[in-house]
Amino acid sequence: MYNKDVYKTCYYMLHNASDAEDVCHDVFITVFRQDWRRIEYIKTWLMRVTANQCLNHLKRNRSLKMKEQMNQQLSHGSFGKSIDSVIEERETAEEWSGFMSQLPHKIRVVISLRFVNDSSLSEISEILQIPLGTVKSRLHKGIKLMRKILDEHGYEEPREEKMDGKRRENTLVSLKRG
Repeated sequence: MYNKDVYKTCYYMLHNASDAEDVCHDVFITVFRQDWRRIEYIKTWLMRVTANQCLNHLKRNRSLKMKEQMNQQLSHGSFGKSIDSVIEERETAEEWSGFMSQLPHKIRVVISLRFVNDSSLSEISEILQIPLGTVKSRLHKGIKLMRKILDEHGYEEPREEKMDGKRRENTLVSLKRG
């Protein structure tokens, strides 16, 4: 009944048919293990489970790729980067993961889809089955909360001028990468 919706969401988030099938399978295993008969809005809950499973899959893959790259570099003795820079990148990724975990779940999902997966606002709206205006609102609130979190941890936003829209998003991304 919801198989196509779940698969479509997985495919949008993962951009890989094989991974989408695997995660789709995992979603239905997770759902059938739950007491889903008590859930009032099954489709909404199912899409949330789907989005979370996809995000978990992306995190696992990212971590696995980092480990594979590290092992390959160690075994070949050829580092494009110094060990210090690899360690620094890993620490930065862990720090960002900690910052993201401080955001409320609904906002964290939108921020992750936008900045980690580079999903468009309309794709996020479709994936989460929420209005585009809600996506924009959560994105705006998420950026505002992330700025506050970054400020509390000593990160400063460039003070050139007031920024809005795309430049604001790009600043958040550049703060993330820098």
